[in-house]
Amino acid sequence: MKGLLVVPVLLCLLLGASAFAADFNSGVEFYKNKDYAGAFGQWKPLAELGYPEAQNNLGWLYEHGKGTRRDLDAAFKWYRLAARQGNAVAQTNLGSMYERGKGVSRSYEAALRYYNRAAKQGDAAAQNSLGSMYQNGKGVERDNKVAIEWYRLAAAQGNSHAEFNLGTRYHKGLGIRQDNKTAIKWFELAARKGHAGALYNLGWMYENEAGVLRDMEKAIEYYQSAASKGESRAQTNLGTRYQQGNGVPQDYKLALKWFLAAAGQGDEEAQLSLGKMYQSGRGVTRNFETAVKWFRLAAEQGYATAQNLLGAMYSRGLGVAQDHGLAVDWYRAAAEQGDATAQYNLGAKYANGEGVSRDYVLAHMWWNLAASRDNYNAPYSREQIENEMSPEEVQTARRLAVECEARRFRDC
Repeated sequence: MKGLLVVPVLLCLLLGASAFAADFNSGVEFYKNKDYAGAFGQWKPLAELGYPEAQNNLGWLYEHGKGTRRDLDAAFKWYRLAARQGNAVAQTNLGSMYERGKGVSRSYEAALRYYNRAAKQGDAAAQNSLGSMYQNGKGVERDNKVAIEWYRLAAAQGNSHAEFNLGTRYHKGLGIRQDNKTAIKWFELAARKGHAGALYNLGWMYENEAGVLRDMEKAIEYYQSAASKGESRAQTNLGTRYQQGNGVPQDYKLALKWFLAAAGQGDEEAQLSLGKMYQSGRGVTRNFETAVKWFRLAAEQGYATAQNLLGAMYSRGLGVAQDHGLAVDWYRAAAEQGDATAQYNLGAKYANGEGVSRDYVLAHMWWNLAASRDNYNAPYSREQIENEMSPEEVQTARRLAVECEARRFRDC
């Protein structure tokens, strides 16, 4: 599972019986109606008068650029003023800014300090954030058991992020005995509140019969709910299903829709799938330039399959000017991650002297590595090139392959 980024929520508390309660509550109504400028107008005078709830809310508007220009310095200022008065939500918001290095130098120590202050006051978001800090070892020694203690406190207050995190701990058996049925219980609680990650996980569990009987209809329903809430893994999953007609009617338009939604969020699987669609012309008009665009986005994230395919586009001059040197660079990037196809392709470059000096020993070495990873073509190519090599060269190539694998394919 990817790590959870907790975004503090807007505090909507009453000021109590005061002359300013009506103005504050009017701001709340403006906010609920998405009239952020109206909310800003109501809360700013109250913040300037020193009311911490208004100061916190004003900070939130500045942080997110709602109803006013985005100004992280102003957000930090108002959060700090409210936090100094003991406002727990402002303390949580300050902790979040320090944790992410948003508008201030990143400091896990400061984040922990503010989260602890808020958590001791019972703020569920702060408790969940502390759990995340211990889970990921941010500013503290990694400790799943302590993380679970904080998650439980937050989950007891109905915090959906904590419910999701507890479900993940049970699903993976981290800091606690692995128990998919209990994981499902926590995921369901979070899913009822619309937590996209929990919805996706429930879909996965129903598909893979983890703690429940396999139910593909229910799994797809959960995937669709998660996808509609912006969960990129669910969007990619649905894109693949519509592309293949797996559990849903085959529909390339819907496949394209979901792949684009996920790819726009940086999902490398979706970017790769889009590249393949445009490369092959399946469901879209074939366009090599567009294929290269999507392959490159995934490749630049370090995705070996995309790096290999981008290398192939440069090697063949499809969508880009032919450039064997760049092809070698991308093949090597994938080969160093253990991608067997890229290792084979890199061997071919050495055999043909394309983008590199011809070197049968290195060609043999890469084909030997590819063959050990079940590449179909490598054994035949390796056998053929041996006819052009001396026994000493073959022995050298085999030795280099062993050494290369020991170095995990680096600097070979």
